[in-house]
This record gives sequence, C-alpha cells and structure tokens, in this order.
Amino acid sequence: MFNKILIANRGEIACRVIKTARKMGIATVAIYSDADRNALHVAMADEAVHIGPPPANQSYIVIDKVMAAVTQTGAQAVHPGYGFLSENPKFAQALETAGVAFIGPPVKAIEAMGDKITSKKIAQEAGVSTVPGYMGLIEDAEEAVKISGEIGYPVMIKASAGGGGKGMRIAWNDTEAREGFQSSKNEAASSFGDDRIFIEKFVTQPRHIEIQVLCDTHGNGIYLHERECSIQRRNQKVVEEAPSPFLDEATRKAMGEQAVALAKAVGYASAGTVEFIVDGNKNFYFLEMNTRLQVEHPVTELITGVDLVEQMIRVANGEALTITQDDLRINGWAIENRLYAEDPYRNFLPSIGRLTRYRPPAEVAEVTHVVRNDTGVYEGGEISMYYDPMIAKLCTWAPTRGEAIEAMRVALDTFEVEGIGHNLPFLAAVMDHPKFVSGEMTTAFIAEEWPEGFEGVALPGADLRRIAAACAAMNKVSEIRRTRISGRMDNHERKVGDKWVVSLQGESFSTDVKSDPKGATVQFEDGTTLRVEGDWTPGKTLAEMTVGGAPLVLKVGKISGGFRIRSRGADLKVHVRNPRQAALAELMPEKLPPDTSKLLLCPMPGLVVKIDVEVGQEVQEGQPLCTIEAMKMENILRAEKKAIVSQINAEPGQSLAVDEVIMEFE
Repeated sequence: MFNKILIANRGEIACRVIKTARKMGIATVAIYSDADRNALHVAMADEAVHIGPPPANQSYIVIDKVMAAVTQTGAQAVHPGYGFLSENPKFAQALETAGVAFIGPPVKAIEAMGDKITSKKIAQEAGVSTVPGYMGLIEDAEEAVKISGEIGYPVMIKASAGGGGKGMRIAWNDTEAREGFQSSKNEAASSFGDDRIFIEKFVTQPRHIEIQVLCDTHGNGIYLHERECSIQRRNQKVVEEAPSPFLDEATRKAMGEQAVALAKAVGYASAGTVEFIVDGNKNFYFLEMNTRLQVEHPVTELITGVDLVEQMIRVANGEALTITQDDLRINGWAIENRLYAEDPYRNFLPSIGRLTRYRPPAEVAEVTHVVRNDTGVYEGGEISMYYDPMIAKLCTWAPTRGEAIEAMRVALDTFEVEGIGHNLPFLAAVMDHPKFVSGEMTTAFIAEEWPEGFEGVALPGADLRRIAAACAAMNKVSEIRRTRISGRMDNHERKVGDKWVVSLQGESFSTDVKSDPKGATVQFEDGTTLRVEGDWTPGKTLAEMTVGGAPLVLKVGKISGGFRIRSRGADLKVHVRNPRQAALAELMPEKLPPDTSKLLLCPMPGLVVKIDVEVGQEVQEGQPLCTIEAMKMENILRAEKKAIVSQINAEPGQSLAVDEVIMEFE
C-alpha cells in the first residue's frame, strides 16, 4: 500500500480524501494557492505545498506545478478529487510517465469517456440509447446557432471537458444560443483549460439519475445502485438522494448493467459515474460518464456501506475488488444537501466574505439515523471569489425516505452560518415542498416552483402561532434577565408584564405569558394555549424547544424590539411589544426602500468581463448590459426596461463589490 498520497484539489473534497487516507494509515500532502494558505485542507494534511496565485488557471490546474509538488514531497500516488485536473488525461499521463499512481482510471479510459463528445460516440457505437445532438467540434457562435436550429430548440450547450454545471447553458432561441455558446466557451477555458463545446437536445421534463460504478484492473466491475440528482439550479445539482424514489428494480438493474458494460468496454478501473436522463415512462438515455469521484458520492456510501475513496486507493494500488454485485444491497435512504455560498434572495448569486459563524449540526452515526457533514471551511475562515461556491455537503441517512427527510429538516434548522449569503433557507424550503416529499420532481423543479426567484417561505398559520408562542416566552425570559441585571426591582418575575403582542409575517398575536421554572404557558386571545419548554437563554443563537408537545428549532438573532427568527426556510422579523407599544406601532408609516430603478448595481462581488453598451445608447428590455464573472461562472446582466445609458462607472478587468454602481440610466 502507498505510504504517502498527494491530493490535487482543495476544499471539502480534499478534506474528505484526507479522512480516508488517515483511516488507512497513509500520509497526505495538500497543495494550496495564496487564497487557501489558511484553508482547512492545509491544516488537516501531514504536509502542504504552495503552488501559486489564487486563480485556478495559475495554480490548481497547472500540471507542472502539481507535478513539482509530487516530486518535492515524494508522494507515491495522487488523488485528483473532482473538477480541476480530475478528468485531464495529460495530467494522468504525466503521473504515469513519472511513475506515480493516479487514483483514478487509466489514461485511455479518461480520453475515451472523460471527453463528453468521444464518450457519446462510443456509447452510440455500443448501442446505448443517447440524446440527439451534434458531437463534432463547433467553431463559432454562428455555427452553434445553425446546429441548434437543426437539432430543434431547446438545446443544451455544454463544455466537452465540463462538469459541475460549468460551461453549460440552455438555449431556447438563436439569441440565447449565440450568447450561451460564447459564455460556455469562456467558462470552459477558465475552469478546465479546454474550450471545446458540443450541443445536444434538451429533453424537457426529465429526471437526472446516475449509476455509480466501480471497476478494478482485473476485469471486475460492479454498480453501487443509483442516485437521483433531479433537483438542479442552472444545471448544478443542489439536492441528491439514493436510491431514486422513481426507479423500479428492473430499470435499476438494466441501467446498472449497461453502465458497467460501458465502463468495461473502455477498460475502466476506479470509481466512475454513468449519467442518464430518464423520462416519465422510465426510458433512459445515456448522457455522459464522469471518470472521477462525484460530489454526491456520500449518499451512495451511506446506503451501501462502501467507502468509495478507499476503494479508489486500493484499485490504484493494483488490488482486486473484494465486493461482488451480489454483496450489494440498498440499506435505507440517504439525502445530500449542498450548502452554497450564494444568496437565494438575490437569485442565488455568489457571496463572499468571512464566516463569522459556522456551526454545523453534530455528526451522528446511529442505527436509527446518520448525520454527516463533508466540509472544507471553518468559523472565521474566508470564502473567496476564486473557487466553486460550495462549502459543505450535509447528508442524512435513515431506514426510510420520510425519516431521512425529517432528519435533514432538523439538521438544516440547526446548521448556523453567518457572515455570507447562503442557501440554507432554500434547502429547507425544498425539504418541505410537496413535490419533493412525494418524489415527483424533474430537473425543471426549481424553475417551475420558483419562476421569479426564491423570496423565502410564507409559513402557514399554525406554524406562525407556534413561533409566536416561542418568541413570547423567549421575550419574557429576556425581560426578566434585563430587569435582574438592571437591579431596578427585587421581585422581577412578578413585575415583568404578562401581556405581549407578537407580530410576524403580517400577523399579530395577543398573548398572555405565564412563566415557571420549566418553561411558560402562552395563552392566545381566542383562549387556546401552547406550552413552551426549552433551555434557551438570551444571547444563544439557537433555540431548541418543545412547543405544544412538538419539537421546534429556531435560529435566533436580536433586533430592536424583538427577534430575527429563521426556521424551515422562513426568515422573519418578530416584534414583541406590550399592548401600548403595539398600538403605537400600527400608526407608524412604512419605510420605503431607496429608488434604484435608474442604476445597474453589481449583484455580487466579481470581475467585469465586458461592457456591452456605451454612454448615450438606448437599450431595450432584456438587452445584455455587461458580464460579471464570480466563482468561475459568468453572469450576464440585462436591462429591466427601455432606457438610455447616461454613465458607465466600470470597465473590463475591474473588481466590483456588491451593490457597486456599474452604470446609470436616464
């Protein structure tokens, strides 16, 4: 077995590989850029080597720099993680030439299946059903428009070397095909160092289901069942689960056997994933093969008990698989939610900054349920603009899908993140959505359910009443504490008032709060009562309580006259006032937000790629104004209405902060 391996990656996947290597008694080497000098994966590894400036194309994907780190440390093998160089045959070849093991498939398999154009041709020749598309190289945007028209809109424009949603666009017309081609090409060059593009038919109402395969160098191959990855945003997976709630055993077996046959046809060895589109009649179509470990591999590990990273290392060491297909059973259900540094209230735009608070739920490994959090960050660490915005993968397992969902709901409610925009509220909303709960979702789920963007969750009346009761009880505790600290009265509990009006989400509840050593009984105006119990004290940012006999977890922040409460995807300002204050508050005029209708504000920290208009130009609704790049993704900002550009305050190459004025209009 290897004595030392180098992880040619960063973030949570580097930390994930280090954990398994440590378990196997193998020393690890991390590599890091200037931006990652204080990163978690650097601290976890036994050794660390600096490889350059923050941009990935000057550090993590520069083969010569990674190879120099391998030579310097004497690493015997390299695990590439995913993204970066994980599917780059030149990197695998460089390692092979240097006599260093690549913890991944052979070079020829990467060339055959890692390239999406080549893999589709091989699949077609093997008789595998594939989605209609153009597999040749596309030279320019006009050729992309011509091909798209021949295939028939909508089409998917994809980077040949792509993955993780990078270099991918859906086009519904000629204009979108032209723009999408150029953006995909730019993103592909930036993320993978390969700007080749291909186009295929976009199948509407599909489910995205993938098969995990594992092969060795002795001719053995197995499939570790499937993962449902249909909850996607901008072609980027957000929620995954294993198994799929849609497949039956016959379809699962057919897909699995076909995936293994395809892998064996190219001499595949290591872990890999064959991705399919599955329609409503369970017809499946080969999409691509990812010749690497997938982001969502933990859910497969949780239902099979197989450590995929360990198996990859053993296969790279020349060992034969000790697991047969008959050994594999589906045990329970697992769900993964990807925690992204992006603001769901600003159309999921990337967010950067310092994690002033980062408290994941406690990891659990019990017979009844599992909570697992694969992460690469820590409280006080920085989220930079240079890399993928995913900062953690929260996973739960339970014997049934319903129990796994409930475990995830609790885990999301107890996950505390402050300092950056993040998608925890959105993930909580997905977990409660009827379509997800029923398992009746497609890849269009997010676009269909939140067509105007995510604006938070409006909680039903029963939930508001429970939160109101909790906040009334918490306010009573706060008031007692405040009077005790002030020393203004001896019998403070008797002097603090019992009657409070709780206002939240446009509703008000008049309450009468009677506290006791174990909690409080909250009576509402209609005479109903709710018992509130818990150990919350002022200053605690997490309130884990029982309200009306059922658990309730609230993230708590202090605002003037009440609390900021976050629960189950809702972000609420809760005001708790005495009756006189409440009556006066109703007379206060509503403060209107500032008028920004004549300004184009930068929606995220990013780099100006290009400005599409000039001063004095008349622009139409939907017309591109400029392109901003952040976290390896290009974002085209468009005019919201007809206007004339009066001033441009930014130029290509300039770095902008959130809400910085890019241009002004008449």
